[in-house]
Parts: sequence; C-alpha cells; structure tokens
Amino acid sequence: MTTPAPIAVALDTSDLSVAARLAGATAPHVSTMKVGLQLFSSEGPGAVEKVRAQAPGVQIMLDLKLHDIPATVTGAARSLARLHPEILTVHALGGTAMIAGAADALPGTVIAAVTILTSLHGGDLDRLGIAGPPGSAVRRLAAIAVAAGARALVCSPLEVAAVRDEVGPAIRLITPGIRPAGSAVGDQARLATPVAARAAGSDLLVIGRPIIAADDPGRVAADIAAEVSAES
Repeated sequence: MTTPAPIAVALDTSDLSVAARLAGATAPHVSTMKVGLQLFSSEGPGAVEKVRAQAPGVQIMLDLKLHDIPATVTGAARSLARLHPEILTVHALGGTAMIAGAADALPGTVIAAVTILTSLHGGDLDRLGIAGPPGSAVRRLAAIAVAAGARALVCSPLEVAAVRDEVGPAIRLITPGIRPAGSAVGDQARLATPVAARAAGSDLLVIGRPIIAADDPGRVAADIAAEVSAES
C-alpha cells in the first residue's frame, strides 16, 4: 500500500458539497484535509464530520487560527473536542497563556501555532509594528509557542530551516505558501515549490488553489504527491 504524501489539501470553499467532492477525489493521495475558517464558518462542525466521512483514514487539520484571550480560546478548544481534530491551529501572537490553554483543553490534538502569515512580507510587519525581518519574527514566535505547549508550527517554507534549528526535530513544521512550478502566486508573499519545501524540512505541505481549482483535483493531487515522494 502506498503511503499518502505529506500534503494537506486546503478545502477553501463555502460549499460543503464541493468540499466533500474534493476530499473524496484527493484523499487517496494525501495525508490530511484542511478545514479552514471559510468552510467552518459556512457549515459549522458538520463540515468536519462530512469531510471525514468522505476521506476515511485521512487526518483533519482544523485551521481556525484561534486568537483571543486565554479563557475564550481554552473554551473554544474544549468545545471542539468532540470533533477529534488531529491538528488545531492557533495564532502564536496570542501569547503563552492562550497557547497553553488550547493545549491543555485538547491533549489528544496537536496544537499548531501560526507564526507569521505567508501573505505578509517585511513591509507589512513594519507597518504592524512587529520587529522583522519575517524570519526573525517567525523564529521568536516559534520558540515562545513551543515553550507554551504547541507541538507543531505553521510557517512559510522560507523559514523552515531556521525554525528547525530553533525548535529541534520533535516539532512538526507545517508550511502553507506552497505553489507547484508554474502555478499562480495569488496572495502568497513567501512561498516555495513542494519539492523545495520538503527539502528545507517541511513535514506537511498545505496546498489549496493549485489542487482545488484544477479541472481534475484528484489527478493534480496525485501528480504533486508523486513528485514529493520521488524526491523524499
């Protein structure tokens, strides 16, 4: 049996029937389905249940990027426990107590702390008052998040090697901003190809539009998975 590639398909749609179809078409080739804010806001917890039914055995990354006061995030994470997500994202900028609260509320789930969004570049950080460049900010946030109990980090593929140096081999590194050669960049500012990201040390590649906007999402997912596996 072929091992699924370390790819999370970003089901970025408001239509549950579309998400279910995408999950079913791509599940044989990938390890993970990402249910994000768009789908969850439209369909609620039922989105997770439907995607899981269409993609049995595939992990669920619930990408809600929780960011609020610690008590609120702890309560939200506790409310999500019945969905049994394998991965739940929170914002590292929420701070130590917030991350720790999420980790305590969901001990069976990998809490993944989002460092700096891949849509932001150095100029954006300057305007936000965050000391940069992005790589430095990501590294600082990574260390804080892991100390607080995060077991995974979300960063751009450009920062993977530096983050790995910072946090060591036990922390799972998840990278959005993945674009196969020739794909449209879209709103991503810090990105890499799937093979380059894996070579840098990414554990899980988050890929959305290049797969879900394709005429044949299953074939594209299979092609990317084969490319990644060939270089592993």
